[in-house]
Amino acid sequence: MKRLYIVGTADTKGPELRYLSEKIRGFGHVPVIVDVGTKKPTIAVDISAKIVAEFSADGAESILETDDRGTAITGMAKAFARFIASRDDISGILGIGGGGGTSIICEGMQVLPLGLPKIMVSTLASGDVAPYVGVSDIIMMPSVTDLAGLNRLSRIILHNAASAIVGMSENPAPKTDDKPALGLTMFGVTTPAVTAIADLLADDYDGLIFHATGTGGRAMENLVGNDLLTGVLDITTTEIADLLVGGVLAASETRLDIIIQKALPYVGSVGALDMVNFWAKETVPKGFQNRNLYVHNANVTLMRTDAAECRKIGAWIGDKINKMSGPVRFLIPEKGISSLDIEGGAFFDPATDAVLFDTIENTVSWNNSKIIKRLPYHINDPEFAQAAVAAWREISN
Repeated sequence: MKRLYIVGTADTKGPELRYLSEKIRGFGHVPVIVDVGTKKPTIAVDISAKIVAEFSADGAESILETDDRGTAITGMAKAFARFIASRDDISGILGIGGGGGTSIICEGMQVLPLGLPKIMVSTLASGDVAPYVGVSDIIMMPSVTDLAGLNRLSRIILHNAASAIVGMSENPAPKTDDKPALGLTMFGVTTPAVTAIADLLADDYDGLIFHATGTGGRAMENLVGNDLLTGVLDITTTEIADLLVGGVLAASETRLDIIIQKALPYVGSVGALDMVNFWAKETVPKGFQNRNLYVHNANVTLMRTDAAECRKIGAWIGDKINKMSGPVRFLIPEKGISSLDIEGGAFFDPATDAVLFDTIENTVSWNNSKIIKRLPYHINDPEFAQAAVAAWREISN
């Protein structure tokens, strides 16, 4: 029987957990209160902190018998992730917490399948929640007041959270996996290319487009790691520029590693590698303030990559491609790699682009399985999209 898990630190959030349990039971669902606290609970729970802590690689005592709060929270977070991954009776999960509880519960939520309802009511939800959400689909709900006992406002917030998790669990999304799924990477400046590619493949594939903002690439590769994608059309690799130059939308050092590991068919390109992303113009690091900067909006500033950076980026990508054992087609749009890198555009610089293109071409040991294609088009030209689709069909058959 599937049940709704209600998770929190029962030593400090007892009244709130009990209130949620009563609400969910009143909606006709079976609640399961899971304690992830490190001290004695103030209410009766269904799954004790000791049971959760026993999933720690270092034993429950390392969590429940230490006086170091940081050690206890870190250990409980890892134990909860192992615990929650072992369960097969969850129809949805609702967590509540402050700083410590949020970090514990969200680490566990992140291991659950995409699509399984997850709501985290947190005192941190109005700030930067990227470390807590990661590449999952956790819904962060601000608690507004501190979670320090029930009051007229917290009762409303928690009632809404209980109603939301019940509604999601009662109305699961219909399955639409009748076609194989492909991952595509896109940025605003490569939108025409990627949307055209997705449209051209739509009859045969379900195109999942990921915004290349660092988390987008990680989310796509997370699906690759879980065998949920048939292949990848990595048209927009701009996150690598941010990684190597110091931008704010950076990939991790493991970018492309899962493609290497899975030997997945891979169509790659150089979309938006002409730019590095920063926040508002005044936040651009001092060493970059005299560079070619483009104010995308009040909150985002783009910097044109230079020849030295393009050489570094090209070598990094080339090294990764050399390690790929699956079929690869790498496309070079010689007339520009973003909507800003076009004749008359703010980042138009064919000589610098050539450094990037030549470095990739000269770094990789190309063969019958790995082929580079130079195309006399701009990345957003319809002909480039057609070439990308042809390349995909060539390696997917």
